[in-house]
Amino acid sequence: MFKAKTTLSKFLIEQLDGNADSKNLSALLVDIAAAIKAISAVVSRGALGDHLGTLETENVQGEQQKKLDVITNEIMLRQCEWGGLLAGMVSEELEDAFVVPGDRPRGAYLLSFDPLDGSSNIDVNAAVGTIFSILHQREATTPTTASFLRPGREQVAAGYAIYGPSTMLVMTVGRGTHGFTLDRETGNFVLTHPDLMVPADTGEFAINVSNERFWEPPVMRYVTECKAGRSGVRERDFNMRWIAAMVADVHRILMRGGVYLYPRDNRQPLRAGRLRLLYEAAPMAMLIEQAGGLASTGRQRLSDVEPEDIHQRCSVILGSRSEVERIERYHREHDSGADRPYISPLFNERSLYRPEPA
Repeated sequence: MFKAKTTLSKFLIEQLDGNADSKNLSALLVDIAAAIKAISAVVSRGALGDHLGTLETENVQGEQQKKLDVITNEIMLRQCEWGGLLAGMVSEELEDAFVVPGDRPRGAYLLSFDPLDGSSNIDVNAAVGTIFSILHQREATTPTTASFLRPGREQVAAGYAIYGPSTMLVMTVGRGTHGFTLDRETGNFVLTHPDLMVPADTGEFAINVSNERFWEPPVMRYVTECKAGRSGVRERDFNMRWIAAMVADVHRILMRGGVYLYPRDNRQPLRAGRLRLLYEAAPMAMLIEQAGGLASTGRQRLSDVEPEDIHQRCSVILGSRSEVERIERYHREHDSGADRPYISPLFNERSLYRPEPA
């Protein structure tokens, strides 16, 4: 018996209330999905499309741009600026906010996005993605950079696309986290992973160990315990995974659990972290929380961080609830001085042995 597939458009009709505002949000998400389809087509061409390689230009972060960084950014801007649904956009590749020109209709939403997360993976044909976040435009006036400086808890929708063996769109409108796979025969995103949930416990963690010498003690303590495995205080083995694209690492966590860490370090002590808050950390935090996980800086709920700059960076620790709670506890113990026996056993009073944490 034939059973109709749930497409993205049908899903949004069922998820949202049907009032004018919800219809506009639904239409904006369809526009974003169209941009993702176009990006997927460009990325999948690889070397055949003559889009590989690095440009001589740098973005506002001081990072050298890939050809595809510029192309995918342009696709997202051009696809979403015409529909009368957005007032403005912020991108990793733009120094300032893009305001929809006054001769075009403006909508009630603000879009922040990273057009090609993990672009360093492009030249080796590894997984990359697109991340996006949507806010209501609060003012009736022309948006400014300050209009985007809102904590992640105010997002009305968030999501990412991952360009791998298949193209998937994972998104939330505040009612759970759901995954859609692009059917290339019909051109539709089809619901394939409804109601994703991150397991509370995990045996996997993702972190770039090449930065180990720069980590704060709470992160060092956690990773050291995981690497010790069955013979250590955790008394079980852990696997480490690292793909060097946030989209790919977070996608794996949504599919089967785990914890992702990109913590602050002491290379640049005044910088709060490495990942951008508005268009990387905040949308991923919303997706993970809607899937039952936790997202933190180590010292604060990630969705409560108040941004001061559109390209502000932050520490990111997210994934399985019990592991994130443990890492947060290690930060509290470090800040209060209670972790000294664990961090510096040689200076522990009357003993060289490390006591087991509760």
